[in-house]
Amino acid sequence: MFKKYKDADFLSGDIFMPMIRFAIPMFFSTLFQQLYNTIDTLIVGRTLGETALAAIGAASPIYDLLIGFALGFGSGLAIVAARCFGSRDGKLLKDSAAASVLIGAVVVAMITLMSQVILRPLLLLLHTPPEIMEEAYEYILIITRFTVVMFAYNLCAGLLRAIGNSLMPLVFLILSSVSNIVLDYVFIVNLDRGLGGAAEATVIAQAVSVLLCLAYIAKSVPALIPRKENFKFDMPLYQEMTAQGLSSAFMMCFVSTGSVILQSGINGLGYLTIAAHTAARKLYSFCMMPFMAMSQTVNTFVSQNYGAGQPERIRKGMKYSYRYAAVVTIMITVILWLSAPAMIRWISGSDEAELLRNGTWYLRVVAPFYFVLGILNNTRRALQAIGQKILPVLSSVIELVGKILFTAFFIPRMHYTAVIICEPVIWCFMVAELLVVFWRDPFIRGGKAA
Repeated sequence: MFKKYKDADFLSGDIFMPMIRFAIPMFFSTLFQQLYNTIDTLIVGRTLGETALAAIGAASPIYDLLIGFALGFGSGLAIVAARCFGSRDGKLLKDSAAASVLIGAVVVAMITLMSQVILRPLLLLLHTPPEIMEEAYEYILIITRFTVVMFAYNLCAGLLRAIGNSLMPLVFLILSSVSNIVLDYVFIVNLDRGLGGAAEATVIAQAVSVLLCLAYIAKSVPALIPRKENFKFDMPLYQEMTAQGLSSAFMMCFVSTGSVILQSGINGLGYLTIAAHTAARKLYSFCMMPFMAMSQTVNTFVSQNYGAGQPERIRKGMKYSYRYAAVVTIMITVILWLSAPAMIRWISGSDEAELLRNGTWYLRVVAPFYFVLGILNNTRRALQAIGQKILPVLSSVIELVGKILFTAFFIPRMHYTAVIICEPVIWCFMVAELLVVFWRDPFIRGGKAA
């Protein structure tokens, strides 16, 4: 049963090369996910102007907050499935897939309904400039009405990755990304639907990836298709999955809340600064893709080996992931120091000196700290994979408190300089906490469950 789906063998033999093979499709999956948003930004900036670009920037933290909670929950559910795969328990794998569907449906319904009530008050609370308020609201309203689409894809993709298959989710994303490009031009350029058209194109394209993913699972991966008996309520399983899902969701929620608070400080610096930060963050997201690919690989690798009771392989895999982060950071730092101005000009479509200056310095200062962030994400993912639920969330609380302090005390005095140094400073505190708790965990040290 399990041999048929052994796309990446994380449980025996070599460690580093299987991780790289798994991470490569993950990298391209992250790439095409970023294309959803970046193509919107590129077309919007060049077609609708700087105010529309600023509107997307003002709405983005709310998008990350609401959608991040749903996707974080789905990621937590998939962790349990990966452990079941590692322990070679086929029935429990199907049970976990059934539980994922039921728990996920409840969570998505709650988030979708709640978001329709709080979006405009949140935009007002963030001091969104009046000239971009309506465009920002239109964009985020359409996106959040279809939270179920994004959750469904990420849950299906997460379950496939849990059994070692990172390739097929990439294939589906490539196809849906092509759809997104076509629909962007149709809705924004040809039909003149403005930012609402950008949101509609994104939702429809993601729906394509959901349908393709479901069709593939139904045809080729029956190990993930629950039967009627698998939907029987199992209290310990549902408690574990809900707790793991909430841990991942709150972790992402605290991160996104910090970004929302930080964005409120940025919104007071003028629309050119908002646009500069929006463009820089899009490029920041692209640079993060190799690190996110490895952190997601670590999540699956550690989850499977935790289920199989192999702490020595986990220790070796984590050390490889840290070396990977160091090498990639050096490469990205060189690229950004040489080409940041041209990149900011290209993605924003603007020649405004203030916009180009702020965006360039953001990328150049943050670049060397990708190494810290890489270690941070890998270690946090590994902690979740071995069943830790509180400690990963604590690191996100540190980030939230740090962003509150920067927004309240430093941005009013140092302006955009404080925004640039905010996250690198916070990352250093976070990674110190995570490294200590992970490497002192009883299972990691000696194979005994905590």
